[in-house]
Amino acid sequence: MILYLILAAALLAADQWVKAWTVAAFSSPVAPFTVTDDAMQPFLPGILELTRVHNYGAAWSSFSGMRWVLVAVTSVIVLAVAMLLAKKIVRHPLGRLACALVLSGGLGNIIDRVRLGYVVDMFHFPFWPSYPVFNVADICVVSGAILGVIYYLWFYEKYDKVRK
Repeated sequence: MILYLILAAALLAADQWVKAWTVAAFSSPVAPFTVTDDAMQPFLPGILELTRVHNYGAAWSSFSGMRWVLVAVTSVIVLAVAMLLAKKIVRHPLGRLACALVLSGGLGNIIDRVRLGYVVDMFHFPFWPSYPVFNVADICVVSGAILGVIYYLWFYEKYDKVRK
């Protein structure tokens, strides 16, 4: 269990470091815009570019301007996942990994929303222009959710379900 908490803390620290680097490396968007005027910088040419975007909502800027609703909903999810771990409802390693990823990503974006009023995003796929710009926390949440579904569908019943 400690290993998963260390992983969650390390991913949270990585998320905050990458966001701080992005803020230092790119100019701030000028209101009312949410995207920097700086040119996108290739990270993996043709695959991944770096930029700076202030996202006032969730994915694809949905729920934009609903900062405290997003903080509340994300907090409830993070607390629910933490309870699953604390009460040892999730015991299988894949389930614990999924929980650690969701915890770190959720906390990373909560920190931004509370501290800044928006989430700092930086990763962009140039080959998929309609895909949103995202950050390390988003990667953790999405990966954790996918692993959580895999865990629930194929491992929960066999390993963690309480037998009556």
